[in-house]
Amino acid sequence: MSKNLDSGFWASARNHLIRYGGTFEPAIIERAAGCFVYDADDRAILDFTSGQMSALLGHAHPRIVSTVSRQVERVAHLFSGMLSRPVVELAERLAALAPGLDRSLLLSTGAESNEAAIRMAKLVTGKHEIVAFSKSWHGMTGAAASATYSAGRKGYGPAAVGSLAIPAPNSFRPRFKHADGSLDWRTELDDAFALVDSQSTGNLAAFVAEPILSSGGMLELPPGYLAALKQKCRERGMLLILDEAQTGIGRTGTMFAFQRDGVTPDILTLSKTIGAGLPLAAVMTTAEIEEAAYEKGFLFYTTHVSDPLPAAVGLAVLDVVEEDKLVERAGVMGARLFDGLSRLKQRYECVGDVRGRGLMLGVEIVKNGQHRDPDHELGARIAAEAFKRGLSMNIVKLPGMGGVFRIAPPLTISEQELDLGLRIISESIESGLAANAGLSGIAAE
Repeated sequence: MSKNLDSGFWASARNHLIRYGGTFEPAIIERAAGCFVYDADDRAILDFTSGQMSALLGHAHPRIVSTVSRQVERVAHLFSGMLSRPVVELAERLAALAPGLDRSLLLSTGAESNEAAIRMAKLVTGKHEIVAFSKSWHGMTGAAASATYSAGRKGYGPAAVGSLAIPAPNSFRPRFKHADGSLDWRTELDDAFALVDSQSTGNLAAFVAEPILSSGGMLELPPGYLAALKQKCRERGMLLILDEAQTGIGRTGTMFAFQRDGVTPDILTLSKTIGAGLPLAAVMTTAEIEEAAYEKGFLFYTTHVSDPLPAAVGLAVLDVVEEDKLVERAGVMGARLFDGLSRLKQRYECVGDVRGRGLMLGVEIVKNGQHRDPDHELGARIAAEAFKRGLSMNIVKLPGMGGVFRIAPPLTISEQELDLGLRIISESIESGLAANAGLSGIAAE
């Protein structure tokens, strides 16, 4: 019998864990190494989402393991008013990677970094209205949750006053179209800000955006969109906050996703990838904005602000990314993955779209027919089949988002591992379609 069927483990989980969204995978994970996690039967499961989109260097990377061990022996945590060398060195390294964003605040999570960024924007501008995309995910705390529109808004009482949303551009399902049917994002953006202006009380503080909306269905902002968005913000005295929790530190083939467009935000938030699986986040901004915030008494004390242990890990991550040329590797391996997924799209009608950049790609599963509606059931079946075959893929199941697989393996993944994942996806689609045909046959009878 499989050790994953440990009845005591699952009974204890049911009795003592608070369920926080979705269902748990039917496996007990005992360890992880490289691009694989291993269950209670020591079965290798290829991790195509880098844990929670965070294990940029894979699991148990030797440089991270040695850094944690060494730093814990020296100093892991300090009083918030104390500084250590790893903290200052990491801030300096980040500033060199994003010219113009010279000041950093080191925190623990993505939600926390977005919370701090929004708080800073409100203080500096003296305004309170925050605009985000209708399919955004910026976190589950206070202001970050108020700027999250993809899920979790119902049943928790009022959001922050001044929370506004605009449609996220979707090239696969365009709302505004050119004559050839392609997305007319400029008209859509103009229309969206006309609505924002009509709702605003004159207190627009910031727009917070992901360059690729991950939980929203892996929707990439088209080339040119970011520059136009920043101009809209400038015209209204707003700050532009970019949330690069998942796109930062090389995943899209540039160090930061915004660098493709040559548009630097006023505030940049990082998390997930910078800690390579450990809790590390950062808020980066200009010296001018930081000075203005400081003069107005900016306050963001947290228990683990400027902790030396995660800062040391962040330095190790940047070292490995630079030494192993992982930014360039993300572009090369991403092209290989995109080509493989595109071949699946040509082979299977249910693969409606392949999109994204670098090693951050989305695959949308659709129903047959003219409208190509999202096929949530088939997507879930493919995901289950893939897991049985030893591949972990995360599918967006949120209402209105479509059955979209989020594929973001570690930047260290090998060509053989990438090809293994593509093969399992193909087999899982075949099995899912066969099961669908069987269910249709039963229904017909």
